[in-house]
Parts: sequence; structure tokens; C-alpha cells
Amino acid sequence: MTAWLAQRPWKRAAAWLVFLGPLFYATYGFANWWATTRANVPSMAFEWERQVPFWPWTIFPYWTINVFYALSLFLARSRHTLDRHALRLVTATLIACSCFILWPLHFSFGQPPVDGAPAFLFNALRGFDQPFNQAPSLHIALAVILWDWYRQFIRPLWARLVLHVWAFAICASVLTTWQHHFIDIPTGALLGLFCVWLWPLERVVSMPRAWRITRDPQRWKLAGLYAVGAALFLAAALYGGGVVLWLAWPAASLALVALNYIGFGARGFQMNGRGRMGWAARWMLAPYRLAAAINACLWTRKLPASVEVVPGLRLGRRPTHAEWLAAGQPRLVSLCAELQMPAGVPHAHCVPLLDLTVPPTVRLQRAAAVIEGQRRNADGATVWVCCALGFSRSAAAVIAWLGRYGPAGGVAQAEDTVRRARPQIVLRGAWRVSLEPFKPLPEVPPHDR
Repeated sequence: MTAWLAQRPWKRAAAWLVFLGPLFYATYGFANWWATTRANVPSMAFEWERQVPFWPWTIFPYWTINVFYALSLFLARSRHTLDRHALRLVTATLIACSCFILWPLHFSFGQPPVDGAPAFLFNALRGFDQPFNQAPSLHIALAVILWDWYRQFIRPLWARLVLHVWAFAICASVLTTWQHHFIDIPTGALLGLFCVWLWPLERVVSMPRAWRITRDPQRWKLAGLYAVGAALFLAAALYGGGVVLWLAWPAASLALVALNYIGFGARGFQMNGRGRMGWAARWMLAPYRLAAAINACLWTRKLPASVEVVPGLRLGRRPTHAEWLAAGQPRLVSLCAELQMPAGVPHAHCVPLLDLTVPPTVRLQRAAAVIEGQRRNADGATVWVCCALGFSRSAAAVIAWLGRYGPAGGVAQAEDTVRRARPQIVLRGAWRVSLEPFKPLPEVPPHDR
């Protein structure tokens, strides 16, 4: 027990707390003061919000976030997770307070008098808070971050249920204490998701370090199209108001996709080696992912899910779980960065590539090596190589494998083999350039094996 406690980065956690506390009160307080200096601070509320009950007792779950905030830093098992968690908190604070300054809003109706035990907490809150600092709700953003942090330490089902209920109570309390309007909740949740996505707790490259501005004109073109789409959705949301404001979600989703094409690359989708996305990326990109899934369905609805290229190797679209079962539970290799593999599929591997772009040769080499590894470990099972449509990324990966490991004698013959099996494949000249280095490996003499 003593050794376990000694491994915790206590001093570093205390240092982060000493930094985070003053940072919060300084930035949050400045944003409050700034709003008071404005001649006119608007509000954004729905008429139905006046029917939300005022429950003074919900100030208790509202305040508990302060305890969970401070305690969270001292639960870190390593310096890595501590720093990533603290950076999430810093990022949420700085972005939220910047929004409060650039776009100040105020709560449009006051709180009724409060008596009894809740009165003390309400009075303490009013000591540093004002009816400003609304959207995005920093309270909601922090609740999302803390929920993701605490769930890694909780295994029993009943304890996880308690955590979920606590997180919901904290989020709901911003309405029932009349601290926030509804618009502040989804915007705050989006901010929390962004921070979780930006600073993953796993030992993978964080998004700021992954940023590399591309020189590929095709990626810039696609980024521009997604950025225009994001702007149109956002304009429609702001112009339409009301329920149309939900269009800001696909606007944010498309904006993130544009950033992925400009600089984050396939890493921005946070697809792991098993073809499953991080939960924050799944939610932020949900509108885009839905559109991508519908697009894939429309393009391939009249085509077989997969075709056999050579014995034991199939090429096709990303299968559903039912299609995977019907195919005899093959080993899957996905080249898709934006769509997940079906859940519950063992031995799946993913080499995520951006859609409609040509990857460097090294990524295709990696894909070919993964296909070869799956075939060697298949124990007689079929290997199914897939992407969203099965037209370009997966086709190129199969050609790369055939050119390097397969029976075809070179890239040209490999492409002919794939095209005969799936005539719909689309490979531009740039793909052929990336595939050009693939040649069969030299035979190893028996005495050298």
C-alpha cells in the first residue's frame, strides 16, 4: 500500500492545483467584470425555459463539482495522465472565458429568494459569480471532463451507475438553480468533448503535437469544401434560431473534419488499431459519420458487400455485424478513418487513411504488412479488406499486398486482378505513383530460412 501511494505524483498534482485555482478565478472573474462594462449584454433563451422549476436543493450537486475538480488531480496514476487531465481543465477554462469575453450573454431572469441550508451555498456563489458567463457553460464542460476522468477508476456496475447519475445531476442543476439557459448546456458539452478529444489520456500523440499543415492540394480542396459546409450550417443555425440551432452541431463536426484534412490528418478521427473511435470523437463527429454511412450505403447498396480477389482474401465495403457473420467471421482489415468497425469483432485491425486522398507509400506498406500478418494468423480463415465503399483505399491496400506478397507479378498485374474482381474501383494517377515502389519480395533460399 505504501509503495502504491508513493508512486502517485502528489507534488505535481498539488502544483497543478495551485496553478489551476488562481487561473480559474482570474479568468472567470475577468470575464464577469468585462460583461458588466458592456452597455448591452444580450441573452439567448427559449420561452419554455420559464417553465423549468427552481429547486433550491439542487445547489448541492451543483457545488459538488468543486470537490470532484480538486480531488481529481490527486487520483492520477502517472505524470502523463495527470498532465493530460490538467491540460483538459486549462483548455476548457481558457476557451470558455474567451467566449464569455468575445460573446457575452446574461441570464435573463433572476432567482427567487432562498431560505434554509441552500441559502448559504447560493450566497457563496453570488460572492464571485454574476448573471453572465453563459455559453458555453464552463460548468458543463468541466462535468464532461471530470466524468471521463473518474470513470477510468470505477469498475463495479453500481458504482458506474452512481457516477452517471451524479454527472447528470450536476448538468441538470445548472437549469434547476437558474444559473444557465438551455443553449449553454450543449455548447458546454461540446467544449468538454473537444477538450477530451484534444488531450487523450492514452499514451498516444496529443492533437496539438499531431498538427502538421499539409502540402497536398487535394487535402486543401476537401478541407475548403468541408469548411464551406460548416459555415453554411452555422449560418442556417444562427439565422433560423430555435430548434434550428441544433445545426451548429453538424457545423462543428464539419469544421473538425476540415481541420483533420488541413493538419491533424487521420489521427484527428482518433481511430485505434482495432478500428474503434474514441468516444469524444464519435460524438463530435456524429453528424459527419452519419452522412458518411448514408453515402456509403447509397453507393454500394446494389453491390455485394465483398468480392474474392484471390483465395482467402476479400475486398469490399465496411461490413455490418450481420454481414461479417454471414461471411464466416473473416479477419477484418480496415483502411477507414471515419467509420468504425462493427462492435464485437475479434482480430480486427485498422490502418486509418483519409478519404479521397492518396496516402504516402509508407502507409500503404503498413497496410500491406497488416494484411499479410492477418493472413498468416488466419488459421484458414478469410481476410476481408475494407473501407467505406471498397473502391479506393482498400483496393489500393490489396494491390499493395498483391504487389509485395501475393501471386501477382507486380503492381500492374495486381491492379488488373483487383479490377477484375471489383470493376468499380477508382484509382487516380496519384495512387499509382504511391503504389509504384511495390515489388515482390525476393525469394529467400531454403538454407537461409
